[in-house]
Amino acid sequence: MSSSDAAQAAVALGRAAAPKLARLLTYRTVSSRVPEEVEEDQFEGFIAALPDLFPRVSAALQRERVNGFGLLYRWEGQEGQEGQDGQEGQDASGRTGADGAGPVVLMAHYDVVPVEDPARWEYPPFAGTVTDTTIEGRGTLDDKGALAAVLEAAEQLLAQGFTPARDIYFSFGNNEETAGDTAAAAAALLEARGIRPWLVLDEGGAVASGAFPFVSAPLAVVGVSEKGILDVELAVQDAGGHASTPNRMGATARLARAVVRLDRSPFPASLPDVSVEMVQRLSGSAPLLPRLVLGNAAHLRGALTKVFGLLGGEPNAMTRTTVAVTQLRGSKGSNVLATRATANANIRVAVGETVESTIARLRSVIRDPRVTLRVVEGNDPAPVSATDNAQFGLLEDTIRAVFPDAVPVPYIMLAGTDARRFTSICDAVYRFAPFRMSAADRASIHADNERLGIETFGEGIAFYKALMGAL
Repeated sequence: MSSSDAAQAAVALGRAAAPKLARLLTYRTVSSRVPEEVEEDQFEGFIAALPDLFPRVSAALQRERVNGFGLLYRWEGQEGQEGQDGQEGQDASGRTGADGAGPVVLMAHYDVVPVEDPARWEYPPFAGTVTDTTIEGRGTLDDKGALAAVLEAAEQLLAQGFTPARDIYFSFGNNEETAGDTAAAAAALLEARGIRPWLVLDEGGAVASGAFPFVSAPLAVVGVSEKGILDVELAVQDAGGHASTPNRMGATARLARAVVRLDRSPFPASLPDVSVEMVQRLSGSAPLLPRLVLGNAAHLRGALTKVFGLLGGEPNAMTRTTVAVTQLRGSKGSNVLATRATANANIRVAVGETVESTIARLRSVIRDPRVTLRVVEGNDPAPVSATDNAQFGLLEDTIRAVFPDAVPVPYIMLAGTDARRFTSICDAVYRFAPFRMSAADRASIHADNERLGIETFGEGIAFYKALMGAL
């Protein structure tokens, strides 16, 4: 198929399914750590709409609710059916059979982050507007678009009479944006049933353009791990008093000094093996001189680490644990000295570090015993999944079939996903959303004017259809 034919096919796929995604966008499935802020009727409405939009999936796949609003679908494969007949493969519950081949889990989440100011949006964020070229609204990229693409791909495969060789599970979460526990509950449910997936695929990477200096080709970045997420409260207690008679190094001043020290002393930088492999893989798409440098990344690790740090932003974050102070609190009165001042440090823990080692470094940098540190919540980085196995090879082959101009490369995801909850039951956990995303697209996630191109949506459907069709 020529590139123009492929583009036309993707547009046709996306346009036909766009109304389905548009309807799902109209449900304000905003997750929150405050239960009273969650509009449960919107989550119920979303779940109730799925059988109407995807009737074949509803009829053919088993569906159960997990942890309230989470959804777990099971598409029984030929191995499961053979298992019921007493043959090798998987039994009726989907357990791994004698051949060692487990099921595949495709993940997405349908909760979204709040909209700060709807007036700044070109189209209303929860209207589900479809234009000639785009689908507009909160959640198109993160992550209702992927959920709809998975279900539409399954819907079309079912219409063709397709049955996968192995079981396929769809695990759809409702509280990913608040680092909630639904994905963990789904993984625990599978584990309790003796199910160990062969492959888990969640959101994360994308087909990114303009993502790396010197490389013009789009990069299909597949997350093989993700940084740990850690929130630490820095706190200082003080006697307080009237603001007209302040003392030196009161609670707010002492806290501010700690924050400045953290800002001035970033964590040491290093280029992990995954990043070296990423650079080497993309070197073939760079001009001659950069190609020579990038292709020898393993021997130039130190120099490249410094370059990444100087570039700032995403390249810098790839090399180190990052600390961002996101919240500050002091006195409740403008003329009252704070008796307690706090700051929240949101930390992304690099592969090779742990929560424990991160806290130890924070203490050594702050150098003040009166500043107490409390772990609000946190987890270590996810284990690194292999790039030389059949699972990663399947993803590469599918990417090349649907995005022939893209270069598949592994990377360590900087943000967090529900996928990390599955690493205890699967050794091959990856993060890739099969959508083309420009720098502007990536910037719209969690921001204003989030949208998904109709052709891009169609490519995502084609990806999941090809992936499941190969199972």
